[in-house]
Amino acid sequence: MSPVPQQIRCRQIGAEDIDTVVGLLTRGFPVRSRDFWVVTFQRLTAHPTPPGFPKYGYVLACEGIPVGVILLIFSTVIVEGETRIRCNVSSWYVEPIFRSYAAMLISHALKHRNVTYFNITPDRETLPILEAQGYARYCTGRFVAVPLFSGRSGGPQVEVVGPNVCADDLPPFDRELLLTHADYGCISVTCRSDRRHPFVFFLRRRARVIPFAYLAYCRHVEEFVRFAGPLGRFLAQRGIPLVVLDSNGPIRGLVGRYLDGAPKYFKGPDQPRLGDIAYSERVMFGV
Repeated sequence: MSPVPQQIRCRQIGAEDIDTVVGLLTRGFPVRSRDFWVVTFQRLTAHPTPPGFPKYGYVLACEGIPVGVILLIFSTVIVEGETRIRCNVSSWYVEPIFRSYAAMLISHALKHRNVTYFNITPDRETLPILEAQGYARYCTGRFVAVPLFSGRSGGPQVEVVGPNVCADDLPPFDRELLLTHADYGCISVTCRSDRRHPFVFFLRRRARVIPFAYLAYCRHVEEFVRFAGPLGRFLAQRGIPLVVLDSNGPIRGLVGRYLDGAPKYFKGPDQPRLGDIAYSERVMFGV
């Protein structure tokens, strides 16, 4: 093995790096096609990244050429009525000969102290690394619910929100979130009682057979429990009998089963809420 050149540095991914970085990620994740990563960068380009933060993430560059990459999704979110910055740490890869510099790349990515970082798809072998980096587990598993059998038979109507149907009486943050996630292919809806309650689901298949919806966003899990009946009927009419929620145990008021596994981690000032993975790789990239 030839020696590694020492002209190594980390910098933000620029638009001029995208083609090279797409090639890196295609090699690093052979189960995903080049087209997948092209679409990923298209969505990152369109994403409203908060000012002053990287649009795409960082590269590890050797003599100016990217040899490692970490994708970051910075977003503005509302936490207890206050505007905060959150970052989903997504795909990262370093060419084998440069792996000894991987820690430099990660350290650079996590340098923003006022940001809450969260990782929702960690590989099992990377869990000790996450904990060494200061991450804490905030979600231990998932609850598989059959919401059709929950709640009352009546209740509020479920209204779809999309490009041609916009709930103007929602707060601007929720309205933009619903419309943006509808553009990602998610199901964005509201339930109205005393006011509108927003929900976002993305579709998956269990064992590639049974379709289910994953709860990507709600204000509180208690709101999903409250409206489980009408939401369940709405989804069941579209051939979707199951809803999966992030959970730390059984959820009172829902019919279903808790499954341990698929933990999620965070690092920073604000622990993410269960039931909120908006603007993450799950919904934006479909991983």
